[in-house]
Amino acid sequence: MAMDSNSNKLPVMWNAFWVVLLASWVCSVTASVSYDSRAITINGQRRILISGSIHYPRSTPEMWPDLIQKAKEGGLDVIQTYVFWNGHEPAPGKYYFEGNYDLVKFIKLVKQAGLYVHLRIGPYVCAEWNFGGFPVWLKYIPGINFRTDNEPFKAQMQRFTKKIVDMMKAERLFESQGGPIILSQIENEYGPMEYELGEPAKAYSDWAAKMAVGLGTGVPWVMCKQDDAPDPIINTCNGFYCDWFSPNKAYKPKMWTEAWTGWYTEFGGAVPYRPAEDMAFSVARFILTEGSFINYYMYHGGTNFGRTAGGPFIATSYDYDAPLDEYGLLRQPKWGHLKDLHRAIKLCEPALVSGDLTVMPLGNYQKAHVFKYKSGGCAAFLANHNPRSFAKVAFGNMHYNLPPWSISILPDCKNTVYNTARVGAQIALKKMVPVPMHEGFSWEAYNEETASDVDSSFTVVGLLEQINTTRDVSDYLWYSTDIEIDPGEGFLTNGNSPILTIFSAGHALHVFVNGQLSGSAYGSLEFPKLTFSQDVQLRAGINKISLLSIAVGLPNVGPHFEQWNAGILGPVILNGLNVGRRDLSWQNWTYRIGLEGEALNLHSLSGASSVEWVQGSLVALRQPLTWYKTTFDAPAGNAPLALDMGSMGKGQVWINGQSIGRYWPAYKASGNCSDCNYAGTYDEKKCLTNCGEASQRWYHVPRSWLNPTGNLLVVFEEWGGDPNGITLVRRETDSVCADIHEWQPTLMNYHMQASGKVNKLLRPKVHLECDFGQKISAVKFASFGTPEGVCGSYSQGSCHAHHSYDAFNRLCVGQNFCSVTVAPEMFGGDPCPSVMKKLSVEVICS
Repeated sequence: MAMDSNSNKLPVMWNAFWVVLLASWVCSVTASVSYDSRAITINGQRRILISGSIHYPRSTPEMWPDLIQKAKEGGLDVIQTYVFWNGHEPAPGKYYFEGNYDLVKFIKLVKQAGLYVHLRIGPYVCAEWNFGGFPVWLKYIPGINFRTDNEPFKAQMQRFTKKIVDMMKAERLFESQGGPIILSQIENEYGPMEYELGEPAKAYSDWAAKMAVGLGTGVPWVMCKQDDAPDPIINTCNGFYCDWFSPNKAYKPKMWTEAWTGWYTEFGGAVPYRPAEDMAFSVARFILTEGSFINYYMYHGGTNFGRTAGGPFIATSYDYDAPLDEYGLLRQPKWGHLKDLHRAIKLCEPALVSGDLTVMPLGNYQKAHVFKYKSGGCAAFLANHNPRSFAKVAFGNMHYNLPPWSISILPDCKNTVYNTARVGAQIALKKMVPVPMHEGFSWEAYNEETASDVDSSFTVVGLLEQINTTRDVSDYLWYSTDIEIDPGEGFLTNGNSPILTIFSAGHALHVFVNGQLSGSAYGSLEFPKLTFSQDVQLRAGINKISLLSIAVGLPNVGPHFEQWNAGILGPVILNGLNVGRRDLSWQNWTYRIGLEGEALNLHSLSGASSVEWVQGSLVALRQPLTWYKTTFDAPAGNAPLALDMGSMGKGQVWINGQSIGRYWPAYKASGNCSDCNYAGTYDEKKCLTNCGEASQRWYHVPRSWLNPTGNLLVVFEEWGGDPNGITLVRRETDSVCADIHEWQPTLMNYHMQASGKVNKLLRPKVHLECDFGQKISAVKFASFGTPEGVCGSYSQGSCHAHHSYDAFNRLCVGQNFCSVTVAPEMFGGDPCPSVMKKLSVEVICS
């Protein structure tokens, strides 16, 4: 490949430099963090490390301790995060490390919890984050070209990277100083870019590696998706599966920096999810092929507050179907199923880091991966790669049943403690419950005028590119011009209205003629460019054309960041006149950056009182360009909160002056939301929900943003919506389910046998738990036998124990938590002795 062909041409001096540096670097860190072919080594001990991405700006500092604790309880060793340059340096040399950008506080909280940190400094992050994490002001440094062998860019990148490293050193946060940071990352997914840009890109990635290692952190650096990462940098894998991956040198460990737990949501797209069984299967596959570091991207996705979402068209929710949902609640069964997987993997850790691997075929699609080590220990992974059928395999004088597309883990090469397709964790169905409010929100309204000749406007000939004009201080840019219509124009009498056609680089557009909304157009993540072409109502004399061009997040991935554009680049053409067509592109155009309401800070407590708002029956509904405000008191309790914006079109929303983000429930999700089987190769289009509904209806309201009383809620609606439909809701568990097979392997069973407390197989148990403060109020369904369906829609099969409900009514109703053994005697006897049975149960939480 072209990517690798350049690596042989490095000068001899350069190679010599690396040999010396590698030797000194390895020597300097042997006391804390180093690596070999098997694993990352911490204080001389090889470790299988389970990591999870939690991005500090996508939650609040008040949420951090709980997120970190739940990650620890889920079996994680490491928290991984990017560093978000545009959040930390919003203007050149003006730094911000407060609020949800308090990076040091976040890392110290991880350390307090006893976990490690993988700090991905980048400083390019991608991450579906606005402009890929780059500050937009970088674009205006003379001569800059992003992410290539360009001196202005390299100077800025080195300055910021050094700033972060120096900050971490000053706080003694690297493991070599006794801190929690065991790994750092420079650049991000640069391999594909290097392939595209060629020689200058290769020179840049070599420079970036040398620059990073030269900062002397005392911990290893990685580069992800970078096959030719120069020594001593470890190249790592990102993807849905990474078992196929090998590092570029035999003495580097096999690392997976992004194991994608789901996928992002875009406005206009369906919501992707990834079955827990396939997620576990992919991780087990990586481990059995001698992988030793896995990071879940994301473990908690969180929220793109404000205007931080990139794309364009990335939704405000960055939930990612992660084990912790957007609100920080456990996503079950994914969180629990992966927790059980991590415990099973850790039982195998001694064999995995020091044993010798043997691979044995067990059938056409079946293999055993066996790790034996000198002291006599042994661990085995039995894999069935057939996505359609069960397999019965013989291994070590015993027989094992393997479900389709699954891996069984045997920490002693004999007893199965875990199978990736057998979920022991409960399944939880969530609901959004309206918070009781006396008569709901009471709205006041203020109407934004279409752009007028105000002090902040300016006029030039022709059409301007949007990002260069706004510098991304606002999503909005007004383009206004006048059209004079002669009284003799034929359309004034024949009724054939002229057609206005506008070509825009994106992302959305509202067209106003003489102050009235004439129509709208918008693109998508795949096709951000748009064309508006509709008839318009013009009158004799002067007509005012006002075009509101809207950016929906700046792109976050691709080459040549400095060249990306948005806004109305033209042409703008009026067809259907007596002369045929008129090109308006080179007329005088008047520009206004942002909205009047933004300039007045109407979303803030002080700004909201600077204008006259109309109240009561005067509040017009379904009006474009309308600001709405109300106040409310914080609801009792600590359940996560959200705003149901389903009755609105498109706009932005603030609470107490802080931006929750962009909302766009009017953009309905397209896609194929058919049934999804966990078995078989996963991609981001395989498992989808929300087709035909809003891509995002609910918008997270952090509780820490609220005062006990008098909270200011401000909404800016672009299209026209009904604010009376907006409700504050709380997120809670509706019901919990379990699907447990007879004789399903459990860790408890293994520990009891290993300790000698029992010498026979123990029956598995169902564990059901509602949220804190909830109780199990009813048993909706229970069947021991051959039940069918999924949580929320179970039905009895041909075999059913008639007393299936009894145990749950007796042991669970009225309790927050209960356990029931899956054994025939619990349900009135065996309903079909010769059949392998399972128990399906659903209970209501209230």
